[in-house]
Amino acid sequence: MNVNAIENNLKPTLPRIGITMGDAAGIGAEITLKALADENLRKICQPIIIGDAAFLRKTAKDLGLEFDFVQTAAASANQTAIYDLNNLTGEIKLGEDSAVTGKAAAEYIETAVTLWREKKIDAIATAPISKKAIALGGYGFPGHTEFLAYLTDTREFAMSFFAENLRVILLSTHISLREAIGLVKKEKLVELIKFSHREISELLKKDAKLAVAGLNPHASEGGMFGTEEQAEIIPAIAECRGKFNINVSGAFSPDTIFLRGFRGEFDAIVSCYHDQATIAVKCLSFGASVNVTLGLPLIRTSVDHGTAFDIAGKNIADASSMKAAIRLAANLSANS
Repeated sequence: MNVNAIENNLKPTLPRIGITMGDAAGIGAEITLKALADENLRKICQPIIIGDAAFLRKTAKDLGLEFDFVQTAAASANQTAIYDLNNLTGEIKLGEDSAVTGKAAAEYIETAVTLWREKKIDAIATAPISKKAIALGGYGFPGHTEFLAYLTDTREFAMSFFAENLRVILLSTHISLREAIGLVKKEKLVELIKFSHREISELLKKDAKLAVAGLNPHASEGGMFGTEEQAEIIPAIAECRGKFNINVSGAFSPDTIFLRGFRGEFDAIVSCYHDQATIAVKCLSFGASVNVTLGLPLIRTSVDHGTAFDIAGKNIADASSMKAAIRLAANLSANS
């Protein structure tokens, strides 16, 4: 496909959202197509699927969905634009990691960033990838967040999740819990709080009110159940309040602070490690929450789940989070 076809023919009034297909062995193509079957999404954005056209056509047929696919950006309201990389070779075994699907998934992401650089899309929404598969395909990144940061030469970035009123920013992502605890240090927290305040304030167009979750049960009850709150977390909060005039408070008991955020008491919550945040997000809003990479020069949203190899090809995957990711990408693009 001629990349220049994407430049001039899209509807200028709607945000152009590049949707990467994800790992073909998982549910990425299924949830992408199910999401785009919702006519309401087409009212708020111009979607462009970045993937393998032949595989998408086969998946649509298997799902019983009718799409008028066009390999051009000049898609009408009843058509679906595909940027075809034609990079899936041989038979794809659903539910299994492979170098072919991993490499292809990584190439969709690289292409999306290229299209954004060339101002041919306004934002990116990504379907899930397999970390093992992209490694087999020759890419040494633990996930989308780090890969996109590399591709955009971004030095300061963070994984976050948006779930209605609940927004959480993670101090660490895909590392062991033992390693994550070791990263709970004052200096790192100060930088993350400053970063989070800047990014969330910019997105919400207001001075963001932040909270910080404690690490230990009940935020250590004044040092009874651990020392990290008194030694690292509370001093970081005090420095951000006093030196940088940031509206931030804590450390709060991690078993209640996320519910308080969900109810709208805070604009965002800084979390000490991956599962502390994601368990809360997925319990409160699974299927409606969205993964957002903060700090990138582009808008990138994603689903709140993985490749779901166990249900790939069974036509039972829920596309709710994919819809939410596309919708948020469109809304953020329109407001930027």
